Amino acid sequence: MLKKVIGMIAASFLILTASACAYSGEADETARQQTTNVESEEQEIIDEESAEPETETEVPAIQETETSAVAHDNDEEKEEEETMKISVKSDEYEIIYELNGSRAAEELYAQLPLTTEVEPFSDNEMTFYPEKLSTEDTPFSGGEPGSLSYYEPWGDVVMFYAPCAPNNSLYELGTAVSGKEFIENLSGTITVSPYEE
Repeated sequence: MLKKVIGMIAASFLILTASACAYSGEADETARQQTTNVESEEQEIIDEESAEPETETEVPAIQETETSAVAHDNDEEKEEEETMKISVKSDEYEIIYELNGSRAAEELYAQLPLTTEVEPFSDNEMTFYPEKLSTEDTPFSGGEPGSLSYYEPWGDVVMFYAPCAPNNSLYELGTAVSGKEFIENLSGTITVSPYEE
């Protein structure tokens, strides 16, 4: 009888093993089909993604070109709006200066028109006196001929017609763009006003 029990156990074991192998084979087949389906779906996604960038790169390129053109136009308009020019005029002469946009230059521009006396100083400059200007965020002047500068200790605007040694109290306001050769000929009353072309 023991032989019968061992035989039945062995037979049951073989049946379970055979059915497990069969089930495993079915599971393997199902897994293979699922893997094939997943691989197919992944390939479709990859194909779609590789096709999409062409469209995406074309649109931004067009938008970038349009944006660049608009930005360039805005920069030109801004430059035209921000460019401050002044006229320094006597009875006989006119000098046109383009201001540099510094705080001191903006403050001078805000005071215009201004009628005042021009005074020679030393052998290289003509000066006039506006109201006090702030030199915050204003670059130092190199004292080149044609430069319009502000000498902070005395509060005078300096128009150089010959070189001057730079110093830490001399600030750049702008540069002569027309009539530089007439600076040393100025005398008497001058009118300083915004210049419009």
